[in-house]
Amino acid sequence: MYAIVKTGGKQYKCIPGEKMTIDKIEGEAGNDIQLNDVLMTVDDNNKVEIGRPVIENASVSAVITKQTKGKKIVVFKSKRRKGYRKKTGHRQQLTEITVKEISL
Repeated sequence: MYAIVKTGGKQYKCIPGEKMTIDKIEGEAGNDIQLNDVLMTVDDNNKVEIGRPVIENASVSAVITKQTKGKKIVVFKSKRRKGYRKKTGHRQQLTEITVKEISL
């Protein structure tokens, strides 16, 4: 059984018992969260249910494992023959969660 959920403007495949890294959600390690924007579910018999746009009364419950940052991305800007160079970086804020169950 798995579900496709939308959070942070992205879609993720949730499987019970699996760890996932998603965009930052407010909360501390150990807090329970509910992801209510369930777009699609597939049960053990391969029965597919697709929402329009979301499935009513469906949710994914999970536990926040830790708050972390992603890998650093280097942003380098330059203009040729002008002596302009600028180097900055970015680290995305992430949340690691463990999916507990999918309720329909």
